[in-house]
Amino acid sequence: MNHPIAFDLARRAPRSPRVRLGGFAHLPRLLDKARAHAAGTPGNYVYGADSLLDAEFFAFTGITPEDLLARAGEGGGDLALLEWVHERSARSLHASEIENWSRWIENVPGLSAEARAWFAEYSSSLTPPRPDVGTLFEYLDLDDHLAFGGRA
Repeated sequence: MNHPIAFDLARRAPRSPRVRLGGFAHLPRLLDKARAHAAGTPGNYVYGADSLLDAEFFAFTGITPEDLLARAGEGGGDLALLEWVHERSARSLHASEIENWSRWIENVPGLSAEARAWFAEYSSSLTPPRPDVGTLFEYLDLDDHLAFGGRA
C-alpha cells in the first residue's frame, strides 16, 4: 500500500522551483505543496489556481489541481506521480515540449504587468536591496530562504 508522503511546510520549504522531475521545472515543488495540502500542513504556501506557477503547470498539462491533490494524497513517490502526470495529461507531452516549457517558466519575470511591478517594488524593499530578483523562481528561492531564517 502507498503511504502518503507528508510535508509540513510550516517547518521547511518545498523544493526549489528549479528542481526538475521528468524534465518539468516546478513539478517537485508542486508535489511537495500538494502533499502538504493533502496532509493539512501547507504552512503559508499557496496551491493550485491561486499560485501563478501552479496554474501554468496545470494549463500546460491539462491536469486539474483537484485531481493532482487527490492523487498526491494517495501516496507514492515522485516517479509514481510523474508517471501519473504523463498518463493524465490532456495530450502526450514530448521531452522537447517539456524542456521548452521549463525553460520558459524558469525565466518568466512575472505573468502580468502588475506582477512585474510587484517584483520591482519587492526587490527594492529588501535590506539590502535585491535588484537581481527579477523572476518568479528567483523570488521563490529568496522568499523560502527568508521564511526559514535566512538573510537577504
